[in-house]
Amino acid sequence: MVLEIRISNFFSISDEVILDLRAGTIKSAKAKSLTDNIFNYEDIEVLKTVALYGSNASGKTNIIKAIRFCNAMVYESHKHNENTIFNFLPFKFDGFSNKPSSYFIRFVVNEIEYKYSFTLTRTEIIKESLYYYPNGRKAKVFERDESAGENKRGKYSFGTSVIKRPYDVVENTSNKTLYISRASQMDREIPKEIFNFFHSNFILHHANYGKSNIGELIKSYKEKLLTALQFADSDIVDFKVNYKKEVGKSLRANLDTEEAFFEDNEQERLELKTYHKYSKNIPFDFNEESLGTQKLFLMMLTIIDIVKNNKILLVDEIEDSLHPKIVDYIIDIFNTGSKAQLIFSTHNTNLLDLNKFRKDQIWFVNKNENGGSDLYSLYDYSDFRDTMDLEKAYLQGRFDSIPIVNDSKENLQSIISE
Repeated sequence: MVLEIRISNFFSISDEVILDLRAGTIKSAKAKSLTDNIFNYEDIEVLKTVALYGSNASGKTNIIKAIRFCNAMVYESHKHNENTIFNFLPFKFDGFSNKPSSYFIRFVVNEIEYKYSFTLTRTEIIKESLYYYPNGRKAKVFERDESAGENKRGKYSFGTSVIKRPYDVVENTSNKTLYISRASQMDREIPKEIFNFFHSNFILHHANYGKSNIGELIKSYKEKLLTALQFADSDIVDFKVNYKKEVGKSLRANLDTEEAFFEDNEQERLELKTYHKYSKNIPFDFNEESLGTQKLFLMMLTIIDIVKNNKILLVDEIEDSLHPKIVDYIIDIFNTGSKAQLIFSTHNTNLLDLNKFRKDQIWFVNKNENGGSDLYSLYDYSDFRDTMDLEKAYLQGRFDSIPIVNDSKENLQSIISE
């Protein structure tokens, strides 16, 4: 589970923004009725879903992009070479392009809480640290500061007996690589747990997750998926998967002899056919389905696995190709689950309903005076009562994170007139 994320100096984000998934103290009757929206971890109440709202270009997507980049760094950075340029941009104004960027995440793996952070530029890692709470007490796993010490050993410090032979990993960690990534590759226990959390439990793209695992997921969840699709008013009543072997040619190169040649290459291709209630014997190729149906099929397959296994899903513009009622349905599945979490951005104002969401589940993204993206919660508005119309207040600009459209008749005519 994720408890808190902090990001600074990524894309349109300048100063640090904080996304807190710990529930606030809300004593209203509506909040108390939404017990399915939270779960307990020790003495902390944790949110199952949070929604990010904001106008176009406010930075909603950049917050998600930053999380995706930073999480992927954990399980990709051990592959980086000396000429690697990290795939992000710092904030461009007010001198931020010359400042480092930082990421912090507080999360729980196997009932143990961790706090992990790193600071970097586009060309090198500057700082990195990991703390954890075995038996509820804070302990250091490691700290790294590339500006400290004259050699590699002087730049690191470690907790007692937490990582075996930690300096062996240090000697194999470049300034392009996160220590946690290299340590996992070198079979260190705690780093492997961290790696698996970011790689397998924090799902950054539902489409990639579903496509890369579709065969195994279908074997595990075919009947549940059909039920979920029918609950969502889909007319798909069955589907079948076939695996076809295709033989082709691939270009190979021998760098020693500088020769290139073609080689026979056999690949297995998955073929998916769907069957509809109107004519149960006529198959449809999956590509013949609408984009909305394709997305719903793959998304539900992913969500079933995520919710059953208490994983975290990150989605940008969740309503893309989906009806608002289907989005409601997806959120309800997470709320029905145990400890799975959903972080999503959206323009769907139908969700702005305090009968559906607690105030601490609604977040707004808005540009501040220097052009940087700011992130804040409806929970911060203590004067906004649960009896008020949240959707109407949002569209009226009460929380600032909507576009100001100057659509007077005169202005519109100036656009289309000759």
